[in-house]
Amino acid sequence: MAHQAIDIYSRPQVVTNGAMGIIVETEIPATDFELGRILTLTRGGTISMESMVPTGEGAVPVFSVGNNVRDDFEKTVRDHPSVNSLELVSSDDEVSLYAIAWQVERDLLLEGLQATNAHILGATGFATNWRFELRFPSHDAFDEFKQYCADAHISLGTSRVYNPSRPDAGPWYGLSEPQRETLIRAVTGGYYSIPRELSTQDLAAEFGVSDQAVTERLRRAIIALVESTLVESKPEEPAATED
Repeated sequence: MAHQAIDIYSRPQVVTNGAMGIIVETEIPATDFELGRILTLTRGGTISMESMVPTGEGAVPVFSVGNNVRDDFEKTVRDHPSVNSLELVSSDDEVSLYAIAWQVERDLLLEGLQATNAHILGATGFATNWRFELRFPSHDAFDEFKQYCADAHISLGTSRVYNPSRPDAGPWYGLSEPQRETLIRAVTGGYYSIPRELSTQDLAAEFGVSDQAVTERLRRAIIALVESTLVESKPEEPAATED
C-alpha cells in the first residue's frame, strides 16, 4: 500500500502560525531500512528522490537514477520481494526517473517518521548509505525519532540540525565554533553547577583568552542558541559571529 507514504514524502506547507519546526540533515546506512535495502546499488552511482506521482490510491515516490547504473538498479529493484511495481517515468541521456510502489508497512524508518509527524524534504542514496533532509515539528519530535531509531536498531549518523527560519545559523544553532567549544566546556565542566565547579578564570586559561572574553563568549553563545531554537529571528539580524 504505497499510498501510506504520502504524508512522509510530501513537501510540507510553509508554516504561518508561528510554529518553528527544525530541519535535520543526517545519514542512515542503506541496510538499516527497507527502502534503502530495495534501492541499494551494486556499483558506484547515486539515487535521488525527486517528487511524488499521483496514482489511483494515492501517490508513489519518484527517484532519479544515473543511466550508468540503470541496468543494475532495475534488476535489483524488480527482484526485491517488497516491490510491487517499478515504472519508468522518463529518461534522457544522463538520468532516468522511476516510480516505485513497495510494501511500505515493512519499513520501520518510515514508520518512525510517520509517528513523529516528520517529512522527508530530500533523500539521496549512495552505495552504502542514504543522506536525508528531514523536517520535524519540534526538537522533542526529533528526540522521539532518535529514540525510536535506537530501539529499532537504525543508525543515525552525525546530524546537522538548524532552524528553518534561520538557515544562515549554520550547523550549531547559530553559534560560532569558539562559542560552541566554550559553552560545551562550561556545561560539561560544571560552570553552571551548584556549587560552581569551574570558573571563567579556569575557562580563560584553557582557551588562552581573557576572563572578560570568556564571559562575553558565553553571553553571545546563549543569545545565539535561544534565537536559533526558541524564538523567531528578525530578518535584519544576521547570525552572531566571533573570532
